[in-house]
Amino acid sequence: MPHIKAQALEDFVRDIFLAAGCSRQESARIGKSLVGANLAGHDSHGVARVPRYVAWKQDGVFFADRVVKPVVDTPALAILDGQYGFGQTTAPQAVKIGIEKCRAMGLSAIGLRKSGHVGRVGEWAEMAAEAGLVSIHFVNVAGSVLVAPYGGVDRRFSTAPFCVGIPRPGDLPLILDFATSLVAEGKVFVASQGGKELPHDALIQQDGTMSADPHTLYGDYRPDGPRDYKQGKGAIRAFGEHKGSGLALMCEMLGGALTGNGASQFDVRWSQGMFSFYIDPAKVDPEHFFPA
Repeated sequence: MPHIKAQALEDFVRDIFLAAGCSRQESARIGKSLVGANLAGHDSHGVARVPRYVAWKQDGVFFADRVVKPVVDTPALAILDGQYGFGQTTAPQAVKIGIEKCRAMGLSAIGLRKSGHVGRVGEWAEMAAEAGLVSIHFVNVAGSVLVAPYGGVDRRFSTAPFCVGIPRPGDLPLILDFATSLVAEGKVFVASQGGKELPHDALIQQDGTMSADPHTLYGDYRPDGPRDYKQGKGAIRAFGEHKGSGLALMCEMLGGALTGNGASQFDVRWSQGMFSFYIDPAKVDPEHFFPA
């Protein structure tokens, strides 16, 4: 297996997005974020995403160098329109606003809507943790309905990620970050390209048969061709039986419906919504008991 230095790969991805029309700053952010996902062990959110990101940019689905637009702005709350910018640009803007409001008020809530793919959500929990804040994130994907809830075979949810980050001064933060589907769609994509195989029951066919074959989700595709989940008839399974499906529903309601991004919708423009809470432990816990 060939080995590529992380910095060289970051620079290569940066140059691709420079050529695609992004600023140098945004291109560098995308490169760092995607390679960082690979280094964190999440190839599903790594450089395998580059062709899809570039296609979105070329097709006018997402745009370079967007600045989030406040729709609602109070001392402790903001709803932000990402204006279909790359998630590696819109998400850190939203987190920065959440951090600033939380430092002032002790608690803040930020809704981000109409954003490009925000990547590994744990990256944004880590950003908050570096600022000394607890954060909780509910995420959805409008226009990407891929997941069959417990007891069903039809697609009803997005992969609906959930994430919590807890700072630990002088040590690495505690980060819980997972899709509420049994596997993220990106893991199906990686498996379809010869990467790590899926669990035997990750997918479900229309007749209820469990599957690990990416064709269940993507239909027919050439080994070197694009993957289109709209061509497949099967679905990704929700994790955790009824409990995972319940959490997925709440991610759709908070990350999708409450933000105004849209929830569990077919045939709408692809975009991510993220509703996040930020908590300042120093204000909640002046005796510094937390984290023990």
